[in-house]
Amino acid sequence: MKANVGSIDRLTRVVLGLALLGLLFTADGAFRWVGFIGVIPLLSGITSYCPLYAMLGVSSCPPPARR
Repeated sequence: MKANVGSIDRLTRVVLGLALLGLLFTADGAFRWVGFIGVIPLLSGITSYCPLYAMLGVSSCPPPARR
């Protein structure tokens, strides 16, 4: 897997994923299970790879340096 998630995008995904996972502990009722959706951005932020970006041919990584 080639990395297709840049550093700012990674940070955003990790923070969003952790915030959504926090709903498991703070929200009441059926809404708390929405927190499991946080696993998706958290894993894509940790691995620097987003399958949706790969399918769409998008990358938020900086272009390689030219010599």
